[in-house]
Amino acid sequence: MNQPFQVYISSHGDLIQLVLFTGLFFISWNIENLYGVLFTYKKWRHAFVNAPFIFTNFPGMLLLGVAFVEVIKWTSIHRFGLIYYFHIDKYPMLLFLSTFILLDFGEYIYHVLMHKVSTLWRFHLVHHSDNTVDISTTLREHPGENIIRLSFTLLWVFLSGAVFWALLLRQIIQVFTTMFAHINYRLPEKLDNIIGFVFITPNLHQVHHIYQQPYTDCIDGDVLSILDRFFGTFKKLRSEDVIFGIDSHINKNEKNENFKTIFKIPFKKVTTK
Repeated sequence: MNQPFQVYISSHGDLIQLVLFTGLFFISWNIENLYGVLFTYKKWRHAFVNAPFIFTNFPGMLLLGVAFVEVIKWTSIHRFGLIYYFHIDKYPMLLFLSTFILLDFGEYIYHVLMHKVSTLWRFHLVHHSDNTVDISTTLREHPGENIIRLSFTLLWVFLSGAVFWALLLRQIIQVFTTMFAHINYRLPEKLDNIIGFVFITPNLHQVHHIYQQPYTDCIDGDVLSILDRFFGTFKKLRSEDVIFGIDSHINKNEKNENFKTIFKIPFKKVTTK
């Protein structure tokens, strides 16, 4: 990776993420319209229920965005973190691959903790309570979880010593894979076996959104499925066995679902899985 590319990513990373997110959302929305596996729900209404989380998450993203800049400055000045300890920063391609894998491993740990720690699960439950998983489900993240997730990522950045351009490039890839994983679509089985051997696919992530154990706690990887294979959290299911939601919310009447009731989920009586 040459210097101009690194500078360009550092200077335009946020804009690239915004354009990519908007474009992929539009493309995914229309793929779902043509080839989706679920057609028994009101798609526009479902999207408008999830959309307000964009605005509630913005303050936390803005605040922690400043923290990311300061942490990266500090680790760079003091050459702190695994990347500097092993002198990986001298080799741009190796630097990016190391950053990618280290942060993906960190995201895996974060996701496991969100499921295993009851206080954290109450916030993550908002995402899992969606009884129909489609592209708008990527927006359905409680601001409490948004702050928790970004704080964990900030910790991984601090420990790894990730540089700014490598972090932004990984986030750009993450935008694509996160939206791809939640799309209301299934890859042909043979293609899924190939791509899913390394990466999280829609077929795999749909298992994670199954309403009951042990599937809810499987497929915790962010981008790489190889982590689930290595740590024993990998499972697959046929499309006809997929029922979305969470057992405590599965019988909920979606006509009565609205942003206000979803937002209050973490503050209600603890829900066990």
